[in-house]
Amino acid sequence: MKSHIERHLQDEGPVQVAQVKDLAETWSPQHVLAWAFQTFGKNVAISSAFGAEGMVLIDMASRIHKGFRLFTIDTEFLFPETYNLMDRIEEKYGITIERVYSALSPEEQHREHGQTLWTRNPDLCCSLRKVEPLRRKLGELSAWITSIRRDQTSVRSAAKRVEWDAKFGLVKINPIVDWTAKQVWRYIHDHDVPYNALHDQDYPSIGCTHCTRAVAPGEDPRAGRWPGFNKTECGLHIIEPAPAAEGPVVAKPAQCGA
Repeated sequence: MKSHIERHLQDEGPVQVAQVKDLAETWSPQHVLAWAFQTFGKNVAISSAFGAEGMVLIDMASRIHKGFRLFTIDTEFLFPETYNLMDRIEEKYGITIERVYSALSPEEQHREHGQTLWTRNPDLCCSLRKVEPLRRKLGELSAWITSIRRDQTSVRSAAKRVEWDAKFGLVKINPIVDWTAKQVWRYIHDHDVPYNALHDQDYPSIGCTHCTRAVAPGEDPRAGRWPGFNKTECGLHIIEPAPAAEGPVVAKPAQCGA
């Protein structure tokens, strides 16, 4: 049975988003983050895999609200460089990353689905190790903050700064959705933001060790993800239409840190 909060969010969330999404397109990323923290308090968190874009959001958030929440989906197949960066983030920003894991350990996945599932069915592997853990985590929240950009993939091209995530049933906030890669890296260099060392080794997009490779000059930045498959998304950011909703709703903001 759904809780009162879950029913309230499902019924009124899309209307709340409709009221603010057009206005939010005029806001700066910092304004979007401040609005998210003020509106949702402890019920909003940044989701990050610690790519360059994610590091920009983490640094911005640290300048706006010291008590922000940050979580990551740890597939247990990440690069050593990624784990090293996570340690650096916790030390630099004085936060604890909430690590979310698959219900199956790598060994259990091997037993149930065979060895090297990612070479045979990467969609199932992503579902087990990313999508379902994320669904579980988002069930604790009223909103999540991502670092996606519209020019990364065709799936993300229509994303808004603030939108209703029908797939997971909560508000989705994308503060730098209209930024370019050049803007991302300018911010990183201007503010001395730490980043994954693999970016300096021709890895513009970094996921699991088994499904990520360096890209060659001239290749699409996402070409290094799931090489050999016609796949550019793990499923976390597949946009689904919001259900129709009618009637005025006034959102009652939660205080930051609540």
